Formats: sequence, C-alpha cells, structure tokens
Amino acid sequence: MDRAHPPDRRRTPAVRSPEPVANVPGSGGSAAAGGGTRIVALAVAGLVVVGAAVTGALLLGRGDDGGTRPKAGPSSSAPLPTDGRNTPEPSATPAGSDPEVLVDQLNGITLPIPDGWENPRSTVDEVLTMRTVGSYSCPGDSSDFCYHGTVTTRTANGTDITSAEKLAEQDITAADDSAYEENIVGDRIHGGITSHRQLASEAVSVAGRTGYRVRRRVTTGKGPGGYVQSLVFPSTVGSESPVIVRYAFDAGPDGPPLSLMDTITEGIRPIDDSETSGGVGSSVAP
Repeated sequence: MDRAHPPDRRRTPAVRSPEPVANVPGSGGSAAAGGGTRIVALAVAGLVVVGAAVTGALLLGRGDDGGTRPKAGPSSSAPLPTDGRNTPEPSATPAGSDPEVLVDQLNGITLPIPDGWENPRSTVDEVLTMRTVGSYSCPGDSSDFCYHGTVTTRTANGTDITSAEKLAEQDITAADDSAYEENIVGDRIHGGITSHRQLASEAVSVAGRTGYRVRRRVTTGKGPGGYVQSLVFPSTVGSESPVIVRYAFDAGPDGPPLSLMDTITEGIRPIDDSETSGGVGSSVAP
C-alpha cells in the first residue's frame, strides 16, 4: 500500500484579501485592479449625473428672485376679504346683460337695478336675484356672508291659489323665514326671528296690472333685523301665472331706505314696454 503524500502547498497559493483599489486605467495596475477602477469610475459618473439632474430640477422650481415658485391654482380677480365686512366684490353682472335692469324672461318683466346693486352670476337658492354690492359677516354666524338688500323674483308654483292678496299673505312668512330666520342650508345667520310687525297689506298697481303686497318689520336675535315684503301680481305672458317678488332690506343705517321698495315696484315693466325700450330701464337711485 502506498503511503499518502501530504498535499503540495505550492499548487494552492494563499488567497489574499482584496485591497482598496487605487489604480486607474493606464497606471500599470493588474487587470483585476483595472476592472475595479472602472466600476468605481462609472459609479462616480452616475452620481454626478443624478446630482446634476436634481440640481437642475431645483433651479427650475425657483423664481427669478430665488424663492420657490408657487404651485398653479385657481386664479382670482380680487383678494379675499380679510374681515368679511362691507367688502366690495367684483361686478357680478352676467356678460351681455344690461347692468341697469333685471330681466325675468319667464314672466315677461324687467326690474330696475338700483345704483350700488348688482345682478349676481349665481346664488345659493338659484332664483333670479339682484342685491347690494359687497357682503358683510352675518351677525348670527360670522362664517356666512350677508347682504344689506336683496330682491328676488319667481313664478308661484305648487299652489292652487290665484288671488294675489291671499298668495301675498301666505308668502310673507316664507319670505321672512328665508331672509332672517334660516338660510337655505339651515343656518340662523341673523340669530332667528324673535318677533314681527305688519306695516302694510294693500292692493298695488304693478306693470299695469293689479297686484297685492304685504310688508313686515322683523326683529332678530342678533343684528338690526330688517324689512320684508311679498309682492304678487299676474304675469304679463302666457297663462298669467302669479309672479312673486320678495324684498329683504336690513334695518339700521347700513340698510337701503325703505322707500326703495316702492321705487323698485313702480319701475317694474313688461319686457316689450316702450318706456323701457324693450327691457332697458333707467338707473334707480337708492
């Protein structure tokens, strides 16, 4: 039997631990070292490219004054009010409409828009409306905005009542509530109505037709309260369905004069009335 020979140590050279690569191509280093150098060089180049891209993105995001460019958002034609009180707003008269009259095509009438009033583009309750320019924080809820004067017009729907007198007497409570008790979303923006007193209940001529009006003075839990009027008269077109015009004027020195209710009523005209040149009325002073 042959004796086992010890392994030949010359055939298994010891493996040395890798050392940090310091050579660069062309420096005369080994192939392995050169390969490692190329990897490091490529990694460094990649980091430089990424850094340049990030830097470029940051520079693009800055304005000329060195500040960060704000994100794009909805544009505004005027700054928001700081305290919400008596703040003039941009003109809300719809494009192409006459700023001096409110035109109710459905009922065939026009109402004169007083000086300092506007025809807003849209309203919460979506009825034909004109109102005083500029809002203020409601006395019963400072997060809501109120207006010192509002006039709306609508067709009487959902009722069998045809008498202008009876309809006005019925509608005045709804007019009170919508103006000074609760708004359309249920907020008591004037602290609710604590009492009311009737000032007028009488027949009145409107656009050449006999109508009826009921007017009240309302006292509210907060703020000066106001005056509310329901005016009802036959439409000038179609089946002559009753038209309801509601007035709501704040009391106190900031509210419109009560006489303006009569001035607006007297200025109501049929759309084709020659006095209004087919719907164009004259300016009404408050």
